[in-house]
Amino acid sequence: MGLVGHDVGAGVMQVFARRYPERLSGLFFFNCPTPAIGARWVAADHLHEMWYQFFHRQPWAAALIGSSRETCAAYIGHFLRHWSANPKTFEGVLDRWVDNFMRPGNLQGGFDWYFASAPSADRVFGGASPAFPPIDTPARVLWGARDPIIRAEWMDLLGETFRDIEVSRAEEAGHFVHYETPDLAAAEVARFFLERAG
Repeated sequence: MGLVGHDVGAGVMQVFARRYPERLSGLFFFNCPTPAIGARWVAADHLHEMWYQFFHRQPWAAALIGSSRETCAAYIGHFLRHWSANPKTFEGVLDRWVDNFMRPGNLQGGFDWYFASAPSADRVFGGASPAFPPIDTPARVLWGARDPIIRAEWMDLLGETFRDIEVSRAEEAGHFVHYETPDLAAAEVARFFLERAG
């Protein structure tokens, strides 16, 4: 079995790979945060990108963002534009995102992840995350070169998490590699897993 994931999904995949390595033939990541990033998350030159992580932990955050369709669109639209290499990538589809987040419970459900992960995240931010053994499952990372939140220069730490890793950059993508460069993403996923199928 192979897994493909991005951002939060990358963390879930790493836990799965440590617990059930015998079930996996490969792991494919788009931009791959790891515990090794540590205090780089909250370094002075990156903290201005991280504010939302702390905002989402506020008990009133979801109510504020969901107070109107316009407020939700302004908030979600900010991330879709700012985290994309091309700010126009999500033009014409923002309403679909807002439709989803305006459904009862959806904003709060998403923000609850930040509440639940806060103790673990704070350990990582403080550089006090426990050391994990490297993952043996073959892994592939296609990293958006222009991602402002999970920075491509953090690829230098991947060797601390994976023993067998292939890494490259998607030069025309930001945070949403699979959406911004879908043909490249699909081709690389297919190639990686076809090679594993041998």
